[in-house]
Amino acid sequence: MRLRKIFLLIPILFFAGLYFATGCKDQLPTESTIVFPDSNVSYGKHIEPLFTSRCLSCHNGAYPPNLSPPSYSALISYQPQLIIPGQGNNSYLVRLLDGRASPVMPPSGEMLNQNQIEGIKKWIDEGALNN
Repeated sequence: MRLRKIFLLIPILFFAGLYFATGCKDQLPTESTIVFPDSNVSYGKHIEPLFTSRCLSCHNGAYPPNLSPPSYSALISYQPQLIIPGQGNNSYLVRLLDGRASPVMPPSGEMLNQNQIEGIKKWIDEGALNN
């Protein structure tokens, strides 16, 4: 009798866990769901969620100073200058992400996809606003 209750309880727990895992709408987007538009890139909608999902695993302490965790004010004020508003292609951040500068970011794991790198570049080209 006890074994039968356990076998009945297992599917109930499985489906309850599946419901709660997929039903939560407050989760941060994953990097694969962050797709940048061709224009009007938003720091709050695109840049920050991407950096939160991809950068905080390494930039979560004291290294590098003043960029852990990455935030808008840290990105803008970081020295050496990471972002040159209006000049995405020349910005050090983009060069770190696309491999033109060293150390390439991220140093391990999967690189950002082309849409994400181009989106960051577009955001900088559009003035690197805190929008």
